[in-house]
Amino acid sequence: MSKMTIPDLLLDGYRQFKDAHLAEQAALYRRLAQGQTPQVMMIACADSRVDPATIFSAGPGDLFVVRNVANLVPPYEQNGGYHGTSAAIEFAVEHLKVKDIVIMGHGLCGGITASLSARPVGQFIAPWVDMISETRDKVLADNPNADAATLQQVLELGAIGHSLQNLRSFPFLQAAVDAGRVRLHGAWFSIASGELRWRSQSNQFEKIL
Repeated sequence: MSKMTIPDLLLDGYRQFKDAHLAEQAALYRRLAQGQTPQVMMIACADSRVDPATIFSAGPGDLFVVRNVANLVPPYEQNGGYHGTSAAIEFAVEHLKVKDIVIMGHGLCGGITASLSARPVGQFIAPWVDMISETRDKVLADNPNADAATLQQVLELGAIGHSLQNLRSFPFLQAAVDAGRVRLHGAWFSIASGELRWRSQSNQFEKIL
């Protein structure tokens, strides 16, 4: 048998999971093996510091989570490209029948920093964050004297609104929203303070608790 190369961090973590959580939740995992019925879809950033399950104290099967750079939702398209986030949205709405979809941004987001830079780097990062170029340009135009930290946070919040707008470009999702089957939400999390803000109906981000 060849020697495994699993990183110690993962091996130790799995050992703890198997010895503690799996032993305590064996019945839950047997039930989850029959299928999943999450009520909430989270579209969050891939940033290692922002884990939706940790932030919301969610257990296995509670959240259907998609994570990508800067928690962005692309507009609805029908070309032959690869659409990972779009496929997940379709699965969540059409098959899992989730009731709520949350776009969760966060402070100190590297994808947002890339969008604000003069020349975003990366073969894939640059075109990905270009998705919010119009939102970025409006933020810059509306805040001509703002410092970098202010622009960063304003665009983090603006990008959430942009992704919510793109969600509505999916015909099947808009139909579900119109029928009252799905609700759309925006949230923002501060890594430094642990503060959570929720987007109100007036498009303002208000502190929770």
